Amino acid sequence: MIPSIHKQGRDTARLLAYLYGPGRREEHTDPHLVASFDGLAPDPGRDPNATLADLAQLLDEPLHLLAEDTRPATHVWHASVRAAPGDRTLTDAEWADIARRVIAATGVDPGDGAGCRWAAVRHADDHIHLIATLVREDGRRPDHHRSAKRAQAECRHIEAEYDLHRVKAGDGTAAKRPTSAERHKADRRGQQRTPREELREAVRRSVAGAASEEEFFDRLAAAGLLIRRRIAPSGDTLGYTVALPGDRNAKGEPVFYPGSKLAPDLSLPRIRERWTTPSDATTQQPTLPPVTGPASARRRATNAAWQALLVIDHGDDGMAAAQIAATGEVLDALAKTSAAHTRHELQAAATAFERASRSHMRAARGHDHALRQAARDLVHSGSAFGRGEDGATTAMALDMLIFLAVAAANWHAKKQHAQQAEAAHRAAAHLRAAYEAAASQPMALLHQRGSRLAPAWQRHHTAAVRQALPELADRILAEPGWPALAATLNEAQTAGHNPTTLLTQAAARRELDTAERTTDVLVWRLRRMAGLPADPQNSRGQRASGNRSVSSPEQAAQIGTRPVNSSPRRR
Repeated sequence: MIPSIHKQGRDTARLLAYLYGPGRREEHTDPHLVASFDGLAPDPGRDPNATLADLAQLLDEPLHLLAEDTRPATHVWHASVRAAPGDRTLTDAEWADIARRVIAATGVDPGDGAGCRWAAVRHADDHIHLIATLVREDGRRPDHHRSAKRAQAECRHIEAEYDLHRVKAGDGTAAKRPTSAERHKADRRGQQRTPREELREAVRRSVAGAASEEEFFDRLAAAGLLIRRRIAPSGDTLGYTVALPGDRNAKGEPVFYPGSKLAPDLSLPRIRERWTTPSDATTQQPTLPPVTGPASARRRATNAAWQALLVIDHGDDGMAAAQIAATGEVLDALAKTSAAHTRHELQAAATAFERASRSHMRAARGHDHALRQAARDLVHSGSAFGRGEDGATTAMALDMLIFLAVAAANWHAKKQHAQQAEAAHRAAAHLRAAYEAAASQPMALLHQRGSRLAPAWQRHHTAAVRQALPELADRILAEPGWPALAATLNEAQTAGHNPTTLLTQAAARRELDTAERTTDVLVWRLRRMAGLPADPQNSRGQRASGNRSVSSPEQAAQIGTRPVNSSPRRR
């Protein structure tokens, strides 16, 4: 149940005319009163002898008892309370109770016998409108400070008592929602999203991995946005506003939005924080080999995601918050450069994770360098193909990003960030759907190869799994993806690696109990650790430098094979 406090107005009769009227799109049906301050207010919707003027005069009576020069400039208080989609249709009596409780909680009429006059109008199944005159019967102004938070808190109790959908409690860090006027404007134009939402996504994508302020503004311009900078006398940029070229007001002028009104972390000062170097940095970032294309950018993103997992699991709150915020940039960059068959789900994942990227935990910027660099590499490497090494490394990156999104959800849940935890879980669900699309071709080929392995090799790899992962072996061998894992173990063996050692190291890097498909997780971890091509079509019995090729299980047992070069194990 969502309460919304609207902008205060000056004209009670005008607001009542709208509430009892047909609506801007004929959406109002059977408008009528469900409750009022005394239960006796006239109802122009159901009583043919009552008029809107009668109801407006009754509500405004305390206002007219004041001297004109003491009357508040804006005295009309307006709120709406809406049930969640999927909730049952509430009766008029239930809505009347909800109206009284919300009005009391906000302080408009606290029940002391001298509160403000108010009425509750219902003109749809799923919501009511509350209208009140902000002058008490005793002539004083009501104490309705922080009325929005009060109404939210009361609605959480109402949801529990009425067995309605439980809305997650917020913490004030969510992006501003589009206004009803913005939504109506988008509907009239046949647009699924409002300009505010379109701009928020465009700015997020423009800042993803950007290395400087000028690069950020260049990307905004390249995205086709209209940009205005607020310049200080010194010539420094203080802030910015953006607009869509086709979004105009009644005067034909572009409608500009400040970055801070799109999302709290999109103001220019907050964006500049992304380019800071941590004060406690003692070592320089390692020099990495250049990214040669979308596939290598996705491998880089996979490695950065793994490092971020360790920080979220073991780092302090500021460092973990920075990793989670930078994960949003990686998802934005990945959605921007993804192939068509994964693009929709990746865009949905990035949009969902946007809510998870902010909380009251201030991000320790600078510690997120690896993820931000990965986002930059994704953007600069260009669009990826949906097949071959590009497609397979996309699946590899998504496999790790699912773990990262779930880790972010668990971190938020521990901090009691309910909305952020829910958003991260929704993002993980979209990432799983994108993974299914990206992984279908390479996993099908691996499954086919694994199914055709000689029985001796199949027994050999089964024994390796039982030796390395005795507690998970039965589960792994029973999964549909076992042939794909067997094929990967065979490639690694052929390349000169020890499958048992690889499996042990892969499991030690992070627990596997929570993985939905353990075999898929192991396939991508092994291929990354052993340096195998992500796309099995590129595997041609490659042999690791300095290692002897292995042609049979017996030969493998006789000569042994080397373990993969890796950093010390970390859980």
